[in-house]
Amino acid sequence: MPVTRARTFLSRLARSVSGAAVTEFALAAPLLMMAGLWGVESAHRAVMQMRLSQVAILVADNASRVGENSLLGETKLYESDINDVLYGAHVQAGRNFDLYTHGRVILSSLEVVPDTEDQQYIHWQRCKGEMAHHSSYGEEGDGLAQGITGMGPPGEEIIAFKGEAVMFVEVAYEYQPLISTAFTHAETLHATAAFNVRDNRDLTQVYQRDPAQPTPRATCDLYEGV
Repeated sequence: MPVTRARTFLSRLARSVSGAAVTEFALAAPLLMMAGLWGVESAHRAVMQMRLSQVAILVADNASRVGENSLLGETKLYESDINDVLYGAHVQAGRNFDLYTHGRVILSSLEVVPDTEDQQYIHWQRCKGEMAHHSSYGEEGDGLAQGITGMGPPGEEIIAFKGEAVMFVEVAYEYQPLISTAFTHAETLHATAAFNVRDNRDLTQVYQRDPAQPTPRATCDLYEGV
């Protein structure tokens, strides 16, 4: 009898399909979960790239507007103005993803070499952030001797016109995965933006409001956050 019962049970078990759906789900669940997590990580990376682009635009736009009008009719740019612009990126965007902890913002003033018609050079450059990253498009003083094509990706360089300046911004950020590096490879995200200076700016130098107590300069040999 026990043998007969066992044979009957095995026969019924072989014909049963009541657990087929559960079995299929159990087999497919890991693949579905992997695909879902990969999708979430990909979406997060796309959002981060968009945020960096917005930061670059924000800094370039603000840098093109700041300054203090003088009696000579030209707007003077001060070191404190540049520091405010760089700090503004942290206040308006960087707090959400530790911009200056994992990234770097590089602000350059692209101009025409004095007494030339169109020789491009980087007059001054300021940086902020702890990330060890150098500009991909030039450093302060580049172009002064022989000139440069401009700033930007090859074939897409931005140029300045005589008597004007372009605020060129490069943002680099070491991507921080939302879930795990298993769903995306670690990489450095980049974004650039450029705006012409909006007013008649004094391009001779970046001024200090109180030369006796100068405002610290955010030079590119420093790797500091906020």
